[in-house]
Amino acid sequence: MNTILKQVSAAIIIKDGKVLIAKRAAGYRLAGKWEFPGGKVEDGESPEECLKRELAEELGIVVSVGDFFARSVYCYEHGAIELLVYFADWISGDMRLSEHDEVKWAAVADLGLFDFSPADIPVVEKLRMKFSTGSTS
Repeated sequence: MNTILKQVSAAIIIKDGKVLIAKRAAGYRLAGKWEFPGGKVEDGESPEECLKRELAEELGIVVSVGDFFARSVYCYEHGAIELLVYFADWISGDMRLSEHDEVKWAAVADLGLFDFSPADIPVVEKLRMKFSTGSTS
């Protein structure tokens, strides 16, 4: 197994009390799994810059990246990743899909009903805890 840790950033975008999640399309790693949208951080790029680029490339939207929310490390067969998750606001753009075959606005309480990729599962749990307690920090 590849032991190099790749950084990946992902966004939690909330609208009308629901979170944007995306399902990986066939032909991509983790096809059929749900995730918070984002992608691999490139050399010389910050996780926040990565999020802006990836969401523009993959979903056709412009975002403003906000506060850091969570970190998750997971060792897949294809290599280990460090998932860095930030809150983000959708500023503009019309949603179009390139690496996903479906997106949904899901209630936080319903996130456990979706088959998330393993690295995203701790983030789902932390998000559900945050909103079930009404915490804003």
